[in-house]
Amino acid sequence: MSISRFSRTRLVPLVLVAALAACSSQSGSELRAQAQQLRQKGDYASALIVLKNAVSAERGNGDTRYLLAMTYLDTGDALAAEKEARLALKDGYVREQALAALGRALVMRGEFRKALDEVDGQRDAALHDLLPVRADARLALGEREQARALFAQALKASPRSAAALIGLGRIAYLDGDAAAAHRYAGQVLQSAPASQEGLMFQADLLRAEGKHEQAFDVYDKVIRLAPQHRSAHVEKAYLAIGLQRYDMAQAELDTAFKIAPGSLLAVYTQALLDYNRGRYPAARDSLHKLLKAAPEHMPSVLLAGAVSLKLGSNYLAEHHFRHYLERHPDNVQARKMLASALLGTGHGEEALGILAPALKVEGADVQLLAIAGDSNMQTHRFGSAADLFAQASALDPDSAELRTSLGLSRLNKGDTAQAVRELQAATALGPRSIEAAQALVRTELQLGHVDAAQAAAAALQRARPDSAVAFELLGQVASARKGGKAARAAFERALVLDPAHYPAAAGLAQLGLDAKDPQAAYRALQAFLDHNKDSVQAMSALATLAAGEGKQIDATRWLQAAAAVDPAALGPAVNLIAQYLRTDAPDKALNLARKLQVAHPENADLLDLLAKSQLANGMMKEALATYQTLAVALPRSAQVLMQVAALHLVLNNPVQAEDALKGVLAMQPDFPSAQVELAGLYVRKGSPDLALIIAGRMQRLHPEGAAGWQLEGDVLMAKRQPAAALAAYERAFGLRPGNELLIKADNALRLAGRKPDAARRLDGWLAAHPNDARTLAYRAQTWLADGQFRQAAAQLEAVHKLAPQNPVVLNNLALAYQALDDARALPTAEAALQRAGERPDVMDTLAWILVGRGDIARAVPMLQKAHALAPKARDIRYHLAAALYKAGERDAARKELEALAAGDMRFAQAEDARRLLQQLRVEI
Repeated sequence: MSISRFSRTRLVPLVLVAALAACSSQSGSELRAQAQQLRQKGDYASALIVLKNAVSAERGNGDTRYLLAMTYLDTGDALAAEKEARLALKDGYVREQALAALGRALVMRGEFRKALDEVDGQRDAALHDLLPVRADARLALGEREQARALFAQALKASPRSAAALIGLGRIAYLDGDAAAAHRYAGQVLQSAPASQEGLMFQADLLRAEGKHEQAFDVYDKVIRLAPQHRSAHVEKAYLAIGLQRYDMAQAELDTAFKIAPGSLLAVYTQALLDYNRGRYPAARDSLHKLLKAAPEHMPSVLLAGAVSLKLGSNYLAEHHFRHYLERHPDNVQARKMLASALLGTGHGEEALGILAPALKVEGADVQLLAIAGDSNMQTHRFGSAADLFAQASALDPDSAELRTSLGLSRLNKGDTAQAVRELQAATALGPRSIEAAQALVRTELQLGHVDAAQAAAAALQRARPDSAVAFELLGQVASARKGGKAARAAFERALVLDPAHYPAAAGLAQLGLDAKDPQAAYRALQAFLDHNKDSVQAMSALATLAAGEGKQIDATRWLQAAAAVDPAALGPAVNLIAQYLRTDAPDKALNLARKLQVAHPENADLLDLLAKSQLANGMMKEALATYQTLAVALPRSAQVLMQVAALHLVLNNPVQAEDALKGVLAMQPDFPSAQVELAGLYVRKGSPDLALIIAGRMQRLHPEGAAGWQLEGDVLMAKRQPAAALAAYERAFGLRPGNELLIKADNALRLAGRKPDAARRLDGWLAAHPNDARTLAYRAQTWLADGQFRQAAAQLEAVHKLAPQNPVVLNNLALAYQALDDARALPTAEAALQRAGERPDVMDTLAWILVGRGDIARAVPMLQKAHALAPKARDIRYHLAAALYKAGERDAARKELEALAAGDMRFAQAEDARRLLQQLRVEI
């Protein structure tokens, strides 16, 4: 027994070693001959191994590379075939044959134009082996007549050419002449009855004619002749998918993958099978792999779009469908799917543009008309939507679904009477149609027709006595009648019929809320959850209830439970991330967003939350990168591009910010914040007149709006024209009175030398708005500027009681205390910085107080940091220089002061700075 076990366990490795030794001792020509024999037997995997050994045995041999290319073509691995064909050309193999192999590989990859570029540009493009390749590429590009001529030329050169006969047969079938196509197939098989190419073409024709069993018989004949025929297994699988024989299709594909693991056609057909079985993630993964190897394989591009549509990845679906339509602009099905993707992202206007060419063609189908109707609904063209749904309903008069859509379009159009008639007709066409009944009941309730709603719900209940939806609708009607007892009974009956029908539980919960009894709502949802432990809807509703009562910890717990049901699901996770951001848990939000983003890199909602999480964690550059990715995913979103612009502004990237702002305004010319920020950029770069042009445009576009006049005032203030700015501010204030414009006008009055007028206006406003904390704080700031420190301190103490968390109020109060030599200055400045974080002006206040108290060691690094955060703040730079001087760092202090003196010296302590610089020049 022990010897027998030893023999079995050692036999395979010993045989393998022997085989490898044998290979290593053979010449390249012997290995090629062995590989040819293996190819003829259909053992392509072994042939590839032998040929790779031949490459090692004889470097730079074109014969080996050509055989590798042909074997890879046999297995359907077009990418590897292309590589080997190019190496065969490089190593001097017969040019015509190597080019033909290269062309075949490119055609297999869907690179038809590239195949022609490689072959048509050659001096030997007319050679016999290349003609069928050129013809295949032309035919795939829709150039049928050119393809016909090339196949005819190939047939003339070689009258028995199977490739030429089959090509002409394909064209005949496309011309609508199936009999001629069969004659071409017969010619191939007459010359060579066992021709695998001829038999495959014959089977394909039978399949196209709906003669499925005969097609299966011919494919099986091919497999009997060549058990390793990968294409026969794949085509059988393809036919089986169309007949919904999914198990049979999978068995054939399993065999095909064993024969040719790298076959692109097999990968595509597997994706198609997974799509038809509803296994969309698996289909997506297969297509992702395929399109990396063959990005121009149009059937895969179209299928990838359809898969993305099913997975809710509408932007990715749009990308694939647009790519497909570039090559096949007349494909109506692709247009319909692209329009559906655009509707999914809220771009109904573009959807209408995509559908327009198809709608112009006579004989538009029902689905096309319905999608066009939905597009018009989304763009609020309810009249056009109603017309399209009416046309669709005329083509399919028995469709309750179309009548329902027609009714809803008429309802939105305002034609309520006709809308109700259409919905009633829908319920008559489909008395068991839940969708039609729901639409009718809800419409009647919206119109206040409670009796009619009752009748519609009762009709559904009679047609479907065991329908939970029917009783739920009866509950909704009873609730509208304020009949809480009847409503409760109906909702409870619905849950008896279907314990998983969440809308009934939601109805019970709403009854509790209507009765001002949130605990009853909680009990209804909890009872539902007891029977449906993985109900994300119930958990989300419980979270909403908890949040409404201010119980954020409970709300978070419920959202965590909902997200845990399916960790890969986006909806619950997105809600949880948003909750983390609301409840000041940015690190948790960021970790969850990162985790999900790996699996859903193109999801717009998730990218937005990831960026917000990064912002909440102070990761400005990372947030910018995420918003830039989101801008690519949402190329028509002015809001997203505005976020990109805003972050460029924060990161002091003015050139990139300007480009982004211009992009925003190109998409949405009247985007107010983009106009204001662009004007601000122009002012900072010394082009205030360009900013005034923007302000004027805003005034013309929105003559009743204040924003354009406010912007004009801001620009004129930057130009140091306070009197002119005042006129603009007053015009804005007249359109939209508020404390912001009051403060701006007050500042302009003061700078124009009209302080008494400013004080009177400010006092008048505060008499009418005594608790306006912002204006009270501003008045205290004016007293600080005027040296009235005691009044300022008293005012700021009062404002602090109104806004205890405001760091600016505390900062200014600290300044007042410092001027009054009040010991409270330091702790107040400390409190301001604690609330403000790294605000340079607040850091400067605390540091300057520390300088006054002699704590230079703590003040200097704080001022250095404040200066780094606000390098253009002149007062901060002076304070840094003064602190350095007191620290004994005179050279450093002088450098700071000289840099300051070289620029604009208009700031409060400018004279102090000049005196200190003069003193340092004397001392050093």
